[in-house]
Amino acid sequence: MHCLVAENDAGEMVGIVHYLCHRVTWVVADRCYLEDLFVAESARGIGAGRALIEAVYAAADARGADQVYWLTQESNEEDRRLYDRVGRLTLFIKYQH
Repeated sequence: MHCLVAENDAGEMVGIVHYLCHRVTWVVADRCYLEDLFVAESARGIGAGRALIEAVYAAADARGADQVYWLTQESNEEDRRLYDRVGRLTLFIKYQH
């Protein structure tokens, strides 16, 4: 598990992202799961979320991961506007027990 932070110009933490890289059975390369992304409401719209996602992309690339993926709720319209710009929506449906 890894964590990255975003800071504003004053050096205050305004966002965090947690991610982990893991093996999969489909390919030789690792895959990277972006588990948590949070940006303080006061810092939204200034690029912190995008910067954190792109930092995870860079970390995954450095590790040779074949993809970065994450989950969000269908109703999460505000954040999905960002996700639609930095990622690609897939057709997968999640089940759990």
